[in-house]
Amino acid sequence: MDEETPADDAVQPLTTDTVFGAPCWVSLLAHDLDAAQGFYGRVLGWTFRKGRLGEGFSVALSDGMPVAGIGAHASTARMAVVWTPYFAVGDADVTAARIRERSGTVAVGPLSLAGGRGALAADRDGAVFGIWAGRLFAGWDVWHKDAPAWVRLRTRNAFDAAIFYGEVLEWACDRPGCCDVGYEEDEVVLRSGGHVVARLSSGVVGVRPRWQVYFPVPDVEARVRAALDHGGQETARQDTPYGPEVTVRDPDGGLFTLTSDVPRR
Repeated sequence: MDEETPADDAVQPLTTDTVFGAPCWVSLLAHDLDAAQGFYGRVLGWTFRKGRLGEGFSVALSDGMPVAGIGAHASTARMAVVWTPYFAVGDADVTAARIRERSGTVAVGPLSLAGGRGALAADRDGAVFGIWAGRLFAGWDVWHKDAPAWVRLRTRNAFDAAIFYGEVLEWACDRPGCCDVGYEEDEVVLRSGGHVVARLSSGVVGVRPRWQVYFPVPDVEARVRAALDHGGQETARQDTPYGPEVTVRDPDGGLFTLTSDVPRR
């Protein structure tokens, strides 16, 4: 799996055996790593350090905290640039089997990487996501609580999707530490440790369902202007009770959404 993984930062023994079902990382595969770092550094104020997977990978930091991974496609690869969420699982091979059994697709892996095993998959409607079993990076519990990134599935039917992911990722099960699932404001809402970590929304028509990655920022409009100034494009805008949510396409084609960092628990 040519993705940065949470194990890259692991220095503490927190693992997905006890924390599972929730998003644990987000990652971007770009065509040009330096250009991607330049764009996201200027737009979101991130700094970067090298990842353990080699020269083609880096970890994005916000105030010293790991936020996301950015890697580079092979120069000959013709693949879409996309932000992908990874979900913590207890056993990547068992989870991959569950995905296949429920008509999903496992595109890459599971593969053994530093500190665990991961895979890249798609649900039965085609939305791409990753799974990770193993160590989580140091400070993941703070990342989890403060939510420097959160995700929403835009799909055909949120209830049907919730059944798929619930069975695959063991949501709302009897094991201690599993995620809770509820229905709020016409969305399926996923909570882990009492914190909202993902939402599933129905109504996608005419486009392929996808996981949408959100980055909360203090000033959405300022960050949008920075994105436009550095080659990004605004593709969608929605007003919410918490302020605007603006979806931006980076110069490489990767979509992400800027949202207010006002607490919305």
